Amino acid sequence: MSNADKLVQCFAEALGIDAGLVADTLSYDSIPQWDSVAHMALVTELEAVFDVMLDTDEILALSSPVRAREILAHHGVSF
Repeated sequence: MSNADKLVQCFAEALGIDAGLVADTLSYDSIPQWDSVAHMALVTELEAVFDVMLDTDEILALSSPVRAREILAHHGVSF
């Protein structure tokens, strides 16, 4: 499974949505499922799957799949 596929799975699982809904246009608060609790579940999922530790600024900046890729890239994850 590619890192891009893993990222989609992380979003789908943490937010409880179909993987087909995970697109670059998805953003925090754009769907009711992405609330503050789901946001922390997403952070936990990303940290576990990609073996990274996000800092507070990164957690706050994590507002879309695009931003997630940018943040993870800073941790050496390639897409």
